[in-house]
Amino acid sequence: MNDSTAADQADSNSDASATGPKKSSLLVIFLTVFIDLLGFGMVLPLLPIYAKDFLSDVPEGQIGLILGLLMASFSAMQFIFAPLWGRLSDRIGRRPVLMIGLASSVVFYTLFGIGTVYKSIWILFVARIGAGIAGATISTAQAYIADSTTLENRPKGMALIGVAFGLGFTFGPLLGYLAVPSGVGDPGPWPGYAAAILSAFALGLAIFKLPESLRPDSESAVTKKFSIQGLKDTLATPSVMLVLITIFVCIFSFANFETTISLLLKGKDGGDSPYHFTFGQVCLTYAYIGLTLVIVQGGIVRRLAGKIPEGTMAAGGALIEVLGFGLLIWGTLTESVTLLMIALPVITSGFAFMSPSLNSLLSRRSDPAKQGSILGIGQSVNSMARILGPMIGMPLFHIHPIIPFTVAATLMGVGFVLVIVASRSGKDFVAENKS
Repeated sequence: MNDSTAADQADSNSDASATGPKKSSLLVIFLTVFIDLLGFGMVLPLLPIYAKDFLSDVPEGQIGLILGLLMASFSAMQFIFAPLWGRLSDRIGRRPVLMIGLASSVVFYTLFGIGTVYKSIWILFVARIGAGIAGATISTAQAYIADSTTLENRPKGMALIGVAFGLGFTFGPLLGYLAVPSGVGDPGPWPGYAAAILSAFALGLAIFKLPESLRPDSESAVTKKFSIQGLKDTLATPSVMLVLITIFVCIFSFANFETTISLLLKGKDGGDSPYHFTFGQVCLTYAYIGLTLVIVQGGIVRRLAGKIPEGTMAAGGALIEVLGFGLLIWGTLTESVTLLMIALPVITSGFAFMSPSLNSLLSRRSDPAKQGSILGIGQSVNSMARILGPMIGMPLFHIHPIIPFTVAATLMGVGFVLVIVASRSGKDFVAENKS
């Protein structure tokens, strides 16, 4: 390829990125992430009901283990499959991978509804495992945004994914609440069916409105070959590995909060927490958290993205979270519902600043030819943190309710330092000139 041809190709690629994805494409990407988190948030408040109605013949000591495995199965599948979907999307394109994920979501959310009809915990396991595999295409959605945006606009694109994340976390618990407004009785199949219908709608949009974002002249599309050594070399890049470590620490900290907050609100056995919310209040509190995430990421983070460096945004988010955890600990010790309701949006706002900024930073440091794979690994790191977070946080809560939040605050302080080091120790990926 001569220099003029290469220059023309670069200009063409730059123009494509500058124009950004079409609104219909963004809607599909938005719905893909929304549906994933809808299913995640839908199950959280329903777990106590599943424990009572679906596991009545199971010994008391095993119920917690089974429910923990039910939750972990979703994140475990995302840990395994996110890099595989990302790697596949680098080879065959983003569009077919996203369509496979959406079609699978239709099947497994329908199965989730069927499982509630038959009150079968094992059908729910299959449905959650399948939904986790299907939902692991979030990394491909991130790669689609990265393909379609300039480096300057990329934080805004990643923040859009964060808005979808927040909306899913808002409406998921609301679906659970509407399924069982009283908090007792049969939850019914409609939460699962509603998620399946939304998945089918998004699939239809993808079929007719979603163009391929992976350009035919890109390195990964031309070679059609995945290089294990190339991926190892990329991960060996200190700046990329440091960003991945930062993501793990920060998400692990948030996961301690995310999964133990329901225990704090409800109170273990009605005695280990100063708060004793009803089932409906727990669902509405989760929706409150999700709505805060939507407002901050959609109304503030997207406006600031591109104007403030990702490292600064993420570091600021980490500090805000530390402040929020401090307020939560104070509120718990003083049994103050007011402080609790102030702390929750503060913590969530910090996460809203931090998460998309770290994903954008990871994208900037990655080779575009391996973007799907690297973002897939980033999503796996995220999932692993969400698996380990509950495993550490829940036992700590049983010792004392403030311990997991104290650990979360400490870890986020470490995350703040890591964000600063990661943002200053590397630079954006620059392809080597080939003569």
